[in-house]
Amino acid sequence: MDNLFARITYIFDPLQTFYEHERLYRKFSIALVFLFLCNLVIIELNRRGLLPGGLAALTPKNHFFAVHAAFTVILVLEVISLIFVLPCSFSRSLGKQFEILSLILIRNAFKELSYFSEPLGYEGNEEKIMHILATGFGALLIFTLLGVYYKIQKRNEEDRQHMDLYGFVASKKAISLLLLISFCCMGAYSIYQSLSGIEHADFLHGFYTQLILTDILIVLVSQCFHPSAKMIFRNSGYALSTLMIRLALVAPVYYNVLLGSAAMVFAILLTLVSQHLFLQKQR
Repeated sequence: MDNLFARITYIFDPLQTFYEHERLYRKFSIALVFLFLCNLVIIELNRRGLLPGGLAALTPKNHFFAVHAAFTVILVLEVISLIFVLPCSFSRSLGKQFEILSLILIRNAFKELSYFSEPLGYEGNEEKIMHILATGFGALLIFTLLGVYYKIQKRNEEDRQHMDLYGFVASKKAISLLLLISFCCMGAYSIYQSLSGIEHADFLHGFYTQLILTDILIVLVSQCFHPSAKMIFRNSGYALSTLMIRLALVAPVYYNVLLGSAAMVFAILLTLVSQHLFLQKQR
């Protein structure tokens, strides 16, 4: 078993180091700016009727679609970062998912702009403006609560007392590798559907369903290495928070903000309660 864990670590660690390297992030940032400018140029060409028929049919005519595309790429990069964070603690993984939720709400706010006609106007767009306000302030609220969540995090002594910490982390790395393969396949299929003109749901929402199942799987795996009722309850509570996040993603405007905020408050209270219980045990 140790040999298997060593092979998994040998594959996972170089991938994580490569992806989280500062130079790669800088290249991604430059590519994102280039992508945004290219999208603006292509959309403008399509508005003037200068694109071939096949390409014109796939290209929108609203400049704000370029903003939506840029934020979609940012989300994809953040989700990949989340996959590499999964082998870390449950609390850090959950925090990353809340970061992604706030970014999704921001993207939804910009997505509403794609339904406006150009030039922008207020008349006839009152409902869309309310949606922008709700998702924008909702993202700000969740991001603010996320700062509280990170601030109250403490490393409990019980977290360090796994019977086999190396095996537990290696098991989570194996799950993360499978999740990364699944994410790449889902993303490739989504690109294929888009290029083929096939209508399809946002694959990121479908991937969140996998994240919920993955969190539950990790909770069950943790039971094998650290059979503690308090740890199982805390980790299961974090998994429940991801379920609330998934519901927020599919909920209509206003309700998505309420569900996301409720998930954030639940995670904060769960952290405070679990830390209080651990402190009482140590006394």
